[in-house]
Amino acid sequence: MNERAIQFQKNSEILKKYLPAQSVALIAQWIVEYDFKLKIKRERSTRLGDYTSPHNGLNHTITVNHNLNPFSFLITLVHEVAHLVTYNEYKNSVSPHGSEWKQNFIKLMNPFLTPDIFPLEVFAALRSYMKNPAAASCTDLKLLRVLKLHDEESDSVFLERLPVNSLFIFNDHRIFKKGEKIRKRIKCLEVKSGTVYLFNPLTEVQLLDEVTVQ
Repeated sequence: MNERAIQFQKNSEILKKYLPAQSVALIAQWIVEYDFKLKIKRERSTRLGDYTSPHNGLNHTITVNHNLNPFSFLITLVHEVAHLVTYNEYKNSVSPHGSEWKQNFIKLMNPFLTPDIFPLEVFAALRSYMKNPAAASCTDLKLLRVLKLHDEESDSVFLERLPVNSLFIFNDHRIFKKGEKIRKRIKCLEVKSGTVYLFNPLTEVQLLDEVTVQ
């Protein structure tokens, strides 16, 4: 077995833990073909994944959060590979999420866009999203909702599901009171500071029983 075959097999074994089974072979092939390092990272609240172009002797690097469900993991990873391909073609001369990236993302996602890989509800939402993909899949509310259905059990809920005036915890410790929705955002009052913030309705929060608040 040559070195590329060994690397492919090694990558496949690792990827089985994170990806839908039917997508593993092609992703493992891409890691060898596009020659990038994939790092599985702890959860980051500000991003699901990212791409770093070669610098200081380092190769292409893609990171993806470890706690994503297999379908979110695959979409995020392909999103970042599209950045790599776009960089190889244009370097830094085009917008990060411009038409060049969109074209590459659509092309790279196409082999996976099948109900053999995605559950039907995710497949339908993803197919709609891919007609004009945005900078982050989490900005597409319909897609995010159906992807959330496949997360592991969690004590977090979408903010939009809480009644007005509910108290909730965000970012592990900050306590807020939910207010009214204004256009696409929800007004929420931070209890400690009295500051009003605008939240995405699909922000994941933890419901807090009001009687526990002093």
